[in-house]
Amino acid sequence: MNPRVIKRFTTIMFIAVLLTGGVSLFHDSFFDRPAGDYETERGDNLLSSGDYDDALEYFDKALKVSPNHRGAMMGRALVFIQTEQYDEALAELDYMTGWLEKNVSPDDPTGRGVLAAAYANRGIVRDRQGAHESALADYIKALQVDEESVSGPGLGYKILYDPRPSTVRDRARYIYEQLKLPEKERLLRVPELDAESRMYKP
Repeated sequence: MNPRVIKRFTTIMFIAVLLTGGVSLFHDSFFDRPAGDYETERGDNLLSSGDYDDALEYFDKALKVSPNHRGAMMGRALVFIQTEQYDEALAELDYMTGWLEKNVSPDDPTGRGVLAAAYANRGIVRDRQGAHESALADYIKALQVDEESVSGPGLGYKILYDPRPSTVRDRARYIYEQLKLPEKERLLRVPELDAESRMYKP
């Protein structure tokens, strides 16, 4: 066979394979996703940029097409926490922990991580509201469910932002020690530090 023909054929086949793979990836990314994932991803991006109203709108859209979407429920709770709507946040997290406890199997690591994060976030809300014993119970529950998911940010975050971020375990230990002291000697609230507590979203 003519070498030029073989070379042209090989080039065409290579381009065809690349195009087919690209189209397949594009399709899987945008058209073959579980219901609610696209809306939740958009909500997450808006949440990260502080556009809370728009983020909440997308999380609500996700829940309309996929009721009990774990990411969307967590997203709504985080919007409420960031905007200091603590009663709404607690209602969302109460529902979420109850639903996940009933529906997440022990062999679902992502589900266990979300459940642990929900308990940790509920602990943060209760901590901010001054319900420290309830917060401690939530922190302990988060650690029991999946300690790795609430162990704090990774090495990259520590290097870039804070070499000693507080973790759920750190806060739980601190509250436990403070609650053992006489009430007048306890220091359980430092508003400036409490406001910087890290939310959890695996």
